[in-house]
Amino acid sequence: MALEIVPKPRLYETVYILRALQQQGEAEQVAKRVQEVVTRFNGTLVKVDTWGLRRLAYPIGRNKRGVYVYVQYASTGPIVAEMERNLRLSDSVIRFQTVKLEEDVDLKALTVDPEAVKFEEVNLDEADDEPSIEEKLGMVARPRQPRSQRDDHYENGDDDGEIHFYGEDADLQ
Repeated sequence: MALEIVPKPRLYETVYILRALQQQGEAEQVAKRVQEVVTRFNGTLVKVDTWGLRRLAYPIGRNKRGVYVYVQYASTGPIVAEMERNLRLSDSVIRFQTVKLEEDVDLKALTVDPEAVKFEEVNLDEADDEPSIEEKLGMVARPRQPRSQRDDHYENGDDDGEIHFYGEDADLQ
């Protein structure tokens, strides 16, 4: 009499980073691969959130920016190994990390909002706050922000062009 060991369902989250300079179809291919892995292992996709284009904490290869995608899913078995294998094989993915959130999850009790599991289209045309190489070197002037968006050093409207002294040196004037 052999006892069959049934693995407990677990809740996982995976964050992966896509190259910023990618084609639109590549992000959709990775999303489709993630969905296929979850369905192949009889899992449940709980939440998908595209965080968008962000600056990386440190350069990875030649990449300074990347598109962050958060995926939460529940399944039994070796789904994490297969998910990470698929992400590793994709040239678009530069980093990924998986974390186990809960040990024993009731898959039937999980409520999934259909809108929460849709992969959003990645918008790579967001405004770039980081100056280009030419702007860093001073070869091209960067357009200035309007005064209302800059740090307002003259909160009281005291900008009369004069230099004001405060503290001990104020008596010397």
